[in-house]
Amino acid sequence: MVSEQEIKNAVAVLRAGGLVAFPTETVYGLGADASSLEAVKKIFAAKGRPHDHPLIVHIADAVQLANWARDIPPAAGKLAKKFWPGPLTIILRRSAMATDLVTGGQDTVALRVPSHPVAQALLRAFGGGIAAPSANRFGRVSATTAAHVRSEFGAAVECVLDGGAADVGIESTIVDLSGDKPTLLRPGWITAAQLQDVLGEPLAAPDAQSPRAPGTLAKHYAPQTPLLMMEADLLLELAASLTRQGRRVAVLARSAHRPLLPGLAWVVASADAKGYAHDLYDNLRRLDEAGCDTILIEEPPQDTQWVAIKDRLMRAAAGVEEDLA
Repeated sequence: MVSEQEIKNAVAVLRAGGLVAFPTETVYGLGADASSLEAVKKIFAAKGRPHDHPLIVHIADAVQLANWARDIPPAAGKLAKKFWPGPLTIILRRSAMATDLVTGGQDTVALRVPSHPVAQALLRAFGGGIAAPSANRFGRVSATTAAHVRSEFGAAVECVLDGGAADVGIESTIVDLSGDKPTLLRPGWITAAQLQDVLGEPLAAPDAQSPRAPGTLAKHYAPQTPLLMMEADLLLELAASLTRQGRRVAVLARSAHRPLLPGLAWVVASADAKGYAHDLYDNLRRLDEAGCDTILIEEPPQDTQWVAIKDRLMRAAAGVEEDLA
């Protein structure tokens, strides 16, 4: 685990305007001092991230909400009490401290209190907000280990805190509380039903007036190899067809059994949602590195606990032509 001296070194990097990659319970974040315009610019440069795509500000506890947000509704307190620290991001009206670069030029700011002990130690030692998107090139597969971060950025990130593999494995749930109705902008491990139980009212679906939120573009979380998601039977048929054409195929399966086909890279995913989510990005990276022409993903179940996983896979597959012949 990360030492106290490593935390001190990371804090020094942040205060000097540098970048620090650190673990959260969801994925690894690429962090900078959220109050420093020049430091935050380095995040966008390192990731190749569009400047209108907002960042999440990570804070140590809910007490710091008032530093970054204004007009904080009672609903925010309810959700914070129940789910923070944890994998929930809340969008609120921004305060003057939240700059246009952090918010993507919007009047809202995304805030989260992570539960990972290394993230908590870093935030408490630093004392301020850390703006941190996922520690990967923009639109690509998120990083869930320190090795993923180093592979992605090399020496471009001065400090990487190694807190082991992220526990959850997919990004936080994002709920918008800046408007008239609470709105679910991105599904995550905390489900809509759990949020509604606490809020005592249903969540609205996002519309044209909803704030832009991280990780909600149509194409996101994508490996470089074209990826398709489909039912097991169709997956096996397509895998057979492509291999007959001499193409190499990588597969992430749940229930499908590996056929006796040449040129096939096969990974069996966990049958339960928690294990599947934990391993998802590591599995996608392994398949992406297999040197294949196509990645085929067996479609997850329709159960509510798989909603966030399916969301990530659908975005990873967006824009890929279904006719590969």
